[in-house]
Amino acid sequence: METIYLAGGCLWGVQEFLKTLKGVVKTEAGRANGTSDTLEGEYDGYAECVKTVFDPDIISVTQLVSCLFEIIDPYSLNRQGADAGKKYRTGVYSENRQHLEQAKAFIQNRADCDRIKVEVLPLTNYVRSADEHQDRLTRCPEDYSYCHIPKDVMYRHRSKQK
Repeated sequence: METIYLAGGCLWGVQEFLKTLKGVVKTEAGRANGTSDTLEGEYDGYAECVKTVFDPDIISVTQLVSCLFEIIDPYSLNRQGADAGKKYRTGVYSENRQHLEQAKAFIQNRADCDRIKVEVLPLTNYVRSADEHQDRLTRCPEDYSYCHIPKDVMYRHRSKQK
């Protein structure tokens, strides 16, 4: 198993979507690349993200990034849907250099690469979000109204599971 951290705006919807992908074995809502090791205090530069554990024999980094692009506006800087601010930026983070190279290659191979605002950076730190944010849309489907991902997109991969 390998781990990558994907940011696509509000983490509730991103986590719900990633859980539907074949080859994703575990997800966890969190924060990437802040300056603190805790959730205490003010915003410290983090991006809301989903820690994504995946089986590379089933789904590749390139496929994961391609799926991320299904649920984000890759041209938007620090905004997805109604959520605005630097913590809602889009990004791909990893401790594995090859993951970052594959994500960058995916972006560079797109005709619109010069307009894309998705950052691809080494993971400098990660903090797990509070329990109330874990699997939020599964536990509280009424909160879906806050999500920027249309339902037909959110669950398009679910029927392809296993």
